[in-house]
Order: sequence, then structure tokens, then C-alpha cells
Amino acid sequence: MSYTVSWTPQAEAELARVWNAARDRAEVTIAAREIDIQLRADPLNAGESRELGTRVFFATPLAVTFHVSIPDRLVRVVDLWRFRQE
Repeated sequence: MSYTVSWTPQAEAELARVWNAARDRAEVTIAAREIDIQLRADPLNAGESRELGTRVFFATPLAVTFHVSIPDRLVRVVDLWRFRQE
């Protein structure tokens, strides 16, 4: 059974800002799609756990922080940023 993924307005706005500024828009689009796919399928095993029930997930060139509500089967993406992989 899959989870529903929702994004805060702030996370959506940051994704739009990153996409608009990107030279590699296709890669940003693919990464955003991968984030949705992975979080919908298995959010409790996606990425790494952080404090207070927060998790972080990386899909190059993007990263997100998110929270999972198991009873509601809901994932809430709360922050997004672009990172450089060295």
C-alpha cells in the first residue's frame, strides 16, 4: 500500500525556484519525480532519519526533508534544496 506525498507551499516554491534557475532542468525534473516515487513507495526506508521524526532524502541534484505519518499513510515534504555532489 502506497503513501500519499504532499509538499508544503514553501517546498514547492523552492522547487520552482531551483528549476527556473537550473541549466539542467531535465535532471531537476527527474530528481523531483524520483523523490515522489520513492517517498510514495517506502518512505520509512527512504533516506536517513534525523531528529524529531524528520527524514532526509537525496536524489541528485536535489535533497528534501520530510515527515511520515504512518496512521494516515501520508508523507509531507517540508524543505527542498539543491546540493553539489563532489
